[in-house]
Amino acid sequence: MQKTQKNKRLLSIIILTIILLTALILRLYKINSPLADYHSWRQADTASVAKIFAEEGFDLLKPRYHDLSSVQSGKDNPQGLRMVEFPIYNAVFAFAYKQIGILPIEIYGRIVSIISSLASIYVIFYLMKKEYDLKTAAIAGFSFAVLPFIVYFTRVVLPEPTAVAFLMLAIFFAYLFSYEEYKKRAIVFYFISLIFFALSLLIKPTTIFYSIVIFYLIYRRYDIFAFTRPQTYLYFITAVIPVALWRFYILKYPEGIPAFSWLTTTVNTPRGLENIFFKPSFFYWVFFQRINNLILGGFLVFFLVYALVRTRNALVISFVLSSLAYLFTFQGGNVQHEYYQILIFPTIAILISAGFYEYYNQTKHKIFTYPVFIVIFVFSWYFSFKLVKPYYNIPSDLINYATIIKSFTNKDDLIITDRNGDTTLLYLSNRKGYPVFPDDFEKLRRQGYRYFATDKPEAAQSLLEKYDFFKIAFKSDKFYLLKME
Repeated sequence: MQKTQKNKRLLSIIILTIILLTALILRLYKINSPLADYHSWRQADTASVAKIFAEEGFDLLKPRYHDLSSVQSGKDNPQGLRMVEFPIYNAVFAFAYKQIGILPIEIYGRIVSIISSLASIYVIFYLMKKEYDLKTAAIAGFSFAVLPFIVYFTRVVLPEPTAVAFLMLAIFFAYLFSYEEYKKRAIVFYFISLIFFALSLLIKPTTIFYSIVIFYLIYRRYDIFAFTRPQTYLYFITAVIPVALWRFYILKYPEGIPAFSWLTTTVNTPRGLENIFFKPSFFYWVFFQRINNLILGGFLVFFLVYALVRTRNALVISFVLSSLAYLFTFQGGNVQHEYYQILIFPTIAILISAGFYEYYNQTKHKIFTYPVFIVIFVFSWYFSFKLVKPYYNIPSDLINYATIIKSFTNKDDLIITDRNGDTTLLYLSNRKGYPVFPDDFEKLRRQGYRYFATDKPEAAQSLLEKYDFFKIAFKSDKFYLLKME
């Protein structure tokens, strides 16, 4: 018996190691590419904070980035304040860059995200092994490790993968707490879980929706008495205090707080803001286009639906309820931006494996279940990969524009980029400024702006004719850099 248990443990370690190595290798794809890939506008904002930390000092209470405009908040922001999530993630990879150097700073951001995703895989594997069995754990971990959409969005320069990792570690220790018989050890697990949950909330307050999972684990330990135990309330109140203090503090700097009221009900379209709250368009974009097509590649949705219909596992159900609460609350954000789905990745992987478990146990001819699953998984992976592969593309012209700006301007020069609010070019050129065609060039000139960069020759020609203070610093058939004298 002891030898059998030892062999099972060894097999489990081997499988987990293979999954983690596979996940690592896939996420190293194009890790050294410039930060101009898909959703670079949001990644650039995050990396920009880290770059300024590294170059100008670590002021965690006043994170700043290269965008000095009023685009994000609607208020003038001459200091370039970026008052969103508490900048733990940004500070970590900025610190790594300062200590090690050699590589560009955004690569360290990707490395931190990759390490975070490996931690999430470990927790998912552990939970499914304990709740089900080794094969179910392997499917859950492997799904998180290799599904193309998940791979891409867990190696980006965004705080979400790290927030999810801290969240999953909080759930992991809450799970240990729910079973631990020794009181002292249970207390240790309780407080470690609380700390990780508080950190996840600081990095991304939207992880609060997974309180449902953590409450279930506390309930599982205390049963109905969880409602009367002070530990239950202490956990959530204490975890929320740091993020509440941060959110209260940043209200003093409204110019650094991006507009966020639209995230719940509306999306930005060519026709302006449109309400999609519980409208067919919300369900189409989130559940059909994103979850069904992009994440699951079409066919794997069978196992997800099968799990939703058949599973009676309370832990899995708590993950589902947490994810649905999140999706239904931030409908605008989830439709507008793909990276909003990062928070539901663990639930997706868990449901795929739970669906296979239920399918396997309900099927009489079990010999066919594995080939059927493998075929479905391979086809789904391929179709998802075809959709996600373009996300890695880097527009060479953007890199060239950044090189030109760095060559013709000084580091302290304030520049204007004609990018509709996208800060990628500001980040790539390492210049602070205004990432949108302004209403008043005269005003910005008086404020110290010196250059205007555009890839629209007609716009440049129009400005040269309208204002006598514009001079051509660089000109090509595709790109103009105008100097304001």
